Amino acid sequence: MPKFPEAKLAESPWPKGAEAVIFIIDARSSFERSILEDWISRHDKSGVPSKVIPLELGDDRKPLNVGALDRAIVRLPNAVVAPLRIAWVHSRRSIQSGPRLVDFLRGSDYRPSLWRQKYLAEKRPERMRLVLGEPGSLDDLSARFKNKYQQEPAARPADFSIFVARQAAIVLDMGERKLRGGRYKVPRYVVHSLRNNPDFQEKLRAIADERQVPLAEVQREVNDYFGEMISVPNHFWLDVFAKISNLCLSLGYEPELRYDKSDLERIRAMVREYPSALLWTHKTYLDGFAVPKIMFENDFPMPHMFGGANLNFPGLGFLLRRSGGIFIKRSFADNEVYKATLRQYIGYLMEKRFPLTWSFEGTRSRLGKLMPPKFGILKYVLEGCSHSGARNIHIIPVAVTYDLLRDAEEYAREQSGVPKAPESLSWMVGYIRSLAKPMGKIYVDFGEPVILPEAPDPDDKLALSKVAFQVAVEVNRVTPITLPALISMSLLAVFPRALTEEEVIADVDQLVSWCAARELRHSPDFDKQYAENMETQLQLMIDEGIISRFDGGRQVVYGIVDGQAPVASYYRNTIVHYFVNQAITELALQAAIDAANDGANLEAVFWAEVDNLRDLFKFEFFYPPSDVFRREIAGELERIAPDWQSLFEQGKTGLRELLGRFTPLVAHRSLQMFIEAYAIAATVLAEWPKDEFSEQDCVEHCMSFGKQAFLQRRISSDASVGKLLFSTAFKVLQSRELVNASRPDVIEARKQHAARLDELMRRIEYIRASSIASRGALTLRDSVHERL
Repeated sequence: MPKFPEAKLAESPWPKGAEAVIFIIDARSSFERSILEDWISRHDKSGVPSKVIPLELGDDRKPLNVGALDRAIVRLPNAVVAPLRIAWVHSRRSIQSGPRLVDFLRGSDYRPSLWRQKYLAEKRPERMRLVLGEPGSLDDLSARFKNKYQQEPAARPADFSIFVARQAAIVLDMGERKLRGGRYKVPRYVVHSLRNNPDFQEKLRAIADERQVPLAEVQREVNDYFGEMISVPNHFWLDVFAKISNLCLSLGYEPELRYDKSDLERIRAMVREYPSALLWTHKTYLDGFAVPKIMFENDFPMPHMFGGANLNFPGLGFLLRRSGGIFIKRSFADNEVYKATLRQYIGYLMEKRFPLTWSFEGTRSRLGKLMPPKFGILKYVLEGCSHSGARNIHIIPVAVTYDLLRDAEEYAREQSGVPKAPESLSWMVGYIRSLAKPMGKIYVDFGEPVILPEAPDPDDKLALSKVAFQVAVEVNRVTPITLPALISMSLLAVFPRALTEEEVIADVDQLVSWCAARELRHSPDFDKQYAENMETQLQLMIDEGIISRFDGGRQVVYGIVDGQAPVASYYRNTIVHYFVNQAITELALQAAIDAANDGANLEAVFWAEVDNLRDLFKFEFFYPPSDVFRREIAGELERIAPDWQSLFEQGKTGLRELLGRFTPLVAHRSLQMFIEAYAIAATVLAEWPKDEFSEQDCVEHCMSFGKQAFLQRRISSDASVGKLLFSTAFKVLQSRELVNASRPDVIEARKQHAARLDELMRRIEYIRASSIASRGALTLRDSVHERL
């Protein structure tokens, strides 16, 4: 027998005051069993009847042989069950390094082989720990069994014995987590719990009756789905996933993720107390590493992550399933068995306080701004909560933001018409290799939760959309403004011109002041010395091929590289939502200026244009209700000019003065790309020779005409030419019934819409020219024009 710390052996495993004891010892080897039996015998209480039952509880997939336990329960009906186990803790070095290749070969120290157990006991006895699970009386366990299954234990003795063994495993896991940490909390015996749930069985019987097939056939189908979707996380693979997450995130980014520690403690309290889901923005495949990395490093239970079945390929699928990944089919609307199984599984996880996490956009954002939320997973999560009776459900928005992004170039290619590469093992290897280039920092920001006292009715689509809208608004609110995003916004505003470093700093400084006045969230880069680091940020973007530096003239200048405007616009679009209200205000003011000579009520013109623009961009941005939105616009006017109403009364002169007070002007910085794309679509439709006009027609013809328009410099940049932009433009046309060929006045309506977009193009180009002129940096052409 190896040496063992006497202090540990001195603690008695016998429950105090027990009339009889059943020891369940979770032993994976004869060596462990001998140590645990010695521990019991050292403190033997000869007057107390007892029985030692060895069981191996570590693998949920193995059936439990509970015959001996069944007999012990019959023999000692008043016994207290005392579960015992040996835990093997990691060395300090292995904790710091994470899993190594040798761990794959010899097995993890968490579950060491027999020879390894003997070696550790002999050479490293401090790594052996005795675990005593919380004892429980058979009376209490019987009451819990009856409450769960609505049957007496005597009616199902074998099932009751299995129940007792699994409860022993759970309390042993809880005791072991005190040694290892909460990050290793994983669900146990999931399939058994789901399969034996009375409500679930009743649902399956109803489906079998509706299909007119035997229940066994439906149950076999359920078993297949269990194998597909149910995650099987364990300690070793959680460690592996954490190490791979660190590796992938640190290849191109600074090792430390930027987040607010106090925010994290707020989230910890929510996850511990309430059924919770963390919904994050989706910019890149790395998003799925960022949130789990933070939670693992801060000893949260690892979240269960939803992912599409397209990621369940060899290698990645194996890893993710063993570290909390749940793969679901892309489409299963008509599969009642699959929906019932998924709903039951989700409800179980939420009931047991295992946090869920997924991208609520459903796909990576190809344009940088927030995509319209997908309701699918949210719907099934809330259905699962409704089914399990969950209360105070916390939906926590999470913004994951990057200085630069490897995927942005891929998105630009996709938007230009290049097909997306399919995911595979070789694709994954290539993707990881592409990350090994400096890309700055990663920021993770947690918003205020959307709290649901109870889950809404599963068929209440309005309630579901309200939840998704609240999440989107909150995640937009906490998305930080980054320096690369502002640099991109600054240089795109003058594209294809270039700016000196001093001009870039001056323009970014204006934007920073604008953001500070509105108390917008920003990255930690914006300290008092951020201008001194501008050259470093510019160099980072030069290395990425987004901007260029020319030092062969009188001054060093920076500009967007030809063909890279779509990439730069991606970074600009990550913060564009902050500027939309002022952009709409500027365009509406310009519309009022244009109407000043017509004797119109200029304030009425202004508000009508505000409403028109809000409706035009309703598929791009998330707005509050109309009355709230109008108050926000009035707030923008009040902030710029408290006397704005008197300026309206002064007509064109007053309105020009009012627009001139907007510094910096932002309409062209934020909305020009969308207006130009919509104008291209409107022009194509106005000249469309056929009656039918599909989304595919719109995208194909707009892509061709858009490229022509850019070559003719009729639009500001090729960032305005993209498949997603034209798909959204089609939605606008469709919502205005302009693709409906049966509409009597459709031809005239299409022409009016195109003319309106042309007018918007003119207004935003005027604002753009005014902004460039306000810099006081004339071009050579401008100087010649002045002299002439």
